[in-house]
Amino acid sequence: MKYRAVFISDIHLGTRDSQAKILLDFIKELETKELYLVGDIIDGWALKRRWVWPQSHSDVIQKILRAARKGTKVTYILGNHDEFIRPFLPFFLGDNMEIVNEATYISKDKKRYLVVHGDLFDSITMTKKWLAVLGDKGYQFLLRINRPINIIRKIFGYYRYWSFSKFIKENVKHSVMYITDFEKILAIKAKKDDYDGVICGHIHKAEIRDIENIRYINCGDWVESCTAVVECLDGSFKIIKWHDEEGDLDR
Repeated sequence: MKYRAVFISDIHLGTRDSQAKILLDFIKELETKELYLVGDIIDGWALKRRWVWPQSHSDVIQKILRAARKGTKVTYILGNHDEFIRPFLPFFLGDNMEIVNEATYISKDKKRYLVVHGDLFDSITMTKKWLAVLGDKGYQFLLRINRPINIIRKIFGYYRYWSFSKFIKENVKHSVMYITDFEKILAIKAKKDDYDGVICGHIHKAEIRDIENIRYINCGDWVESCTAVVECLDGSFKIIKWHDEEGDLDR
């Protein structure tokens, strides 16, 4: 799979729910000039609570570093879960890898995109961190519930993976309002700074759509959705969903 650029966010290495093995399968198939890691790659919040780091998580890091050594330009943009690295910015790992708070991406058609995780534009994360941490714990609890629910579904012949946590996020009124506000705020920020679009992560909801003439692109996540955004060789952007809809995630 050859692309001009690949954008991945919210891998959450250091948690039980990170789909690192599935991500490795995706990365092995890639050939790209640029790779953007759009925040929450390493989950420092989770590692503070409990150390979880299987070999597959190290393999992801090693694979990314190897890609940089082979010539792929890697840009790691920090999010709220890997904010422990922020005091050291900007940080460079060789000629082809840098760690920053935000970046600018120029597409094939010369349009400018702001690439940012999105947490710095989230009012809850910025003003009520205790509530953000509490929400993160609640999300982890909902992910735990997914397991017994899907075991019961299989007993009754429903083999497609179904996410209770994703259902809550996409259907509860306040969650929908929060996501909509987040998208609008980022679009306003991009427009104010004379960008043509914004590429982000943070809310674990892959999306490509226009908001007031600004192209809004969200990479999704590698906890449930296993999605990435790519710019194809012809200049078009698309969302890639990597795991089999009928199969199981690595849980």
